[in-house]
Amino acid sequence: MSTADSKIITDSIQQEIVTATNLAAGYPGKTVWQDANFSFNRGEFAAIIGPNGAGKTLLIRLLLGLQQPINGTIKTFNAQPKRGNPRIGYVPQRHLVDSDTNIECVELVKLAFSGNRWGFSLSSQHELKVAHDALEAVGAADLAHQPLSTLSGGELQRIFLAEALVSNPELLLLDEPLSNLDIKRTKELVQLVNNVVRSRNVAALLVAHDINPLLPFLDKVVYIANGKVATGKPREVLTSESLTALYGVHVEVIRDSRGNVAIIGIEDHHGDE
Repeated sequence: MSTADSKIITDSIQQEIVTATNLAAGYPGKTVWQDANFSFNRGEFAAIIGPNGAGKTLLIRLLLGLQQPINGTIKTFNAQPKRGNPRIGYVPQRHLVDSDTNIECVELVKLAFSGNRWGFSLSSQHELKVAHDALEAVGAADLAHQPLSTLSGGELQRIFLAEALVSNPELLLLDEPLSNLDIKRTKELVQLVNNVVRSRNVAALLVAHDINPLLPFLDKVVYIANGKVATGKPREVLTSESLTALYGVHVEVIRDSRGNVAIIGIEDHHGDE
């Protein structure tokens, strides 16, 4: 193998954050979805979408090392996913900190940084600076000394994103961060995540129900439905042909003058995984 060929392979490995081959996910005695093949690179923004109960959060759990595949392989940073990986920033669907908590935002972010540093200690002043930098990165510097209990839904999501960014991760996983946000706050948060992806050259996977606020920014879509997974660029996945094959029934994809997508011919389910 030539030096040039070796460099191309090395660069490819360095760019790939996530890879999956013939991946199947589920629980003992139950396969939720299978035969998934995809990869995500640095600097890519992807959405994980599909009906309730399709198994979107299962993919997040696999990437976090909280669950093992039923079949196939999944890798992060060219290795098996492991719990507590500081190279991954995670915003869960349900945050462990109650919104009624009176802790100041900067202290919460500082705690998140301290929790990601094992084996040695850092000065309190350094931890505080890192926390302030993370808040600055999400446009929440002015909220540093506000108690969580005083924040709106959109402001809380910014703080939780700052928590995820404090370890300077290379992969961001966001599970339903747009839930319960109004149209304005949804647009602001999506733009913010996109800015983080582009400015920091990280990969971001965001679980959502509504694809439309994300469409102007997405590089890839992971559509999970009917035990199957379709991945690719939005224009490849969000078509009548692709979704008809995924669901096994005729599906119509309609786009309006603004590029918004309406998917007709499917019924949603309840009880998201």
